Amino acid sequence: MVEVSGKQTEIWKNGEKDSLTTIGFSQVGAESDWRSANSISMKRTFTPERGYDLIFEDAKQKQSDQIKAIRKFIQQEVDYIVFSPVVESGWDTVLEEAKRAEIPVIIIDRKVAVKDSSLYAAWIGSNFYLEGQKACKVMKAYVDEQQIPEVNIVNIQGTLGATSQIGRTNALEDAAQKYGWNLLEQESGEYTEAKAYEVMSKMLLEHDDINFVYCENDNEAFGAIDAIRDAGKTVGPGGDIQIISFDATREGLRRTLHREILINGECNPWHGEYVEKVIHMLETNELWQKEMYVPEETFYSMPEDMQIMLGGKEYTVQTVTESIVQKREY
Repeated sequence: MVEVSGKQTEIWKNGEKDSLTTIGFSQVGAESDWRSANSISMKRTFTPERGYDLIFEDAKQKQSDQIKAIRKFIQQEVDYIVFSPVVESGWDTVLEEAKRAEIPVIIIDRKVAVKDSSLYAAWIGSNFYLEGQKACKVMKAYVDEQQIPEVNIVNIQGTLGATSQIGRTNALEDAAQKYGWNLLEQESGEYTEAKAYEVMSKMLLEHDDINFVYCENDNEAFGAIDAIRDAGKTVGPGGDIQIISFDATREGLRRTLHREILINGECNPWHGEYVEKVIHMLETNELWQKEMYVPEETFYSMPEDMQIMLGGKEYTVQTVTESIVQKREY
C-alpha cells in the first residue's frame, strides 16, 4: 500500500490556521455530457467546506496534457493525484515519478496498463465489458421477440484505446460471434456527436442494409440518429434502424423513453464520493480492494421490465419512465 505523504495546504479561518487536503485532478476533457457530470461529481465532493483543496486540470483529450498535469501536481506536492486516463498505455514513467514523491494515485473511469500495479493505489469505475454484455443480451432478446431474420450491425466506437471503448467493443464482437450477427463496420466516433454524425453518414452510404447501430456513448447516438434521419431513414422500434447506446444521460434516457434509442446502458459518473472513501481508507490503512466498480443499470424502450442472466447472475432491465428521466441530474 502506498503511504500517505501528509502534505497539506494551510489556510486561515477566523484568524486560526486550518489544513485542507490537496487533490490534483486531471480530467480527460469535456467531450460528452457524461464527462461533464463526472467533473461535477469531483467538484461537489472536494470543496473547502468539506476539507479539500481541489486543483482541476482539463486535458482536452490529450495524454501529453495529462502527463504535464500530473508532473505539475508532483511539483506542487499535492496530497493525492486523481486522474481519468485518456488511453490505457503510456503511464509508467510519470506514475513512477509520483510513487517516488510518495503521492498516492487514484485512477477513475478508465484503466491504465502498467507493468507495476503498485504505481497506483486504487481504480474506481465501470465494468465496461459487462455494460456491453448486458446491452447485447437485451438486443438478442429483442431480435428473437421481433423475429428479425438477420442482424446487420455497425459499431461507432469510442476513443480508441480507452478502457470504455475496449470493453464495450469487445462485448459486441463476442456477442456478434456468439449470435451470428453481421458486424459490418467499426469506426471511432471519438465519443462526440459531430464525429459520430460524420461516421454514420459514411456508413449509410457504404451499407444499405444496416438495421442496428451500436454507439459507445449517448453523444455518439445523438449524432447517429441525426445522420440516419437526414438520410431519410427512421429509428426506434418499428423503424428502419435500432440504436444501442451507453451512458444513460438525461437526454439519452429521454430519447429512450421516446423510442429513438432501443437500449441504453448506464455508465455511472458519480465517482467523487467513491474517491473520497478511498482517501479515507488510505489515511486509516484500511484499503481492502484495489479495484472498485460503481453500481449501474440497463434501460430499455419497450413497455415492460425484463430479466436477463449473465454469468449466473440475474439483472433487471428497466423500462424508462418519465419519472426516471426527471430524476436524472445529468
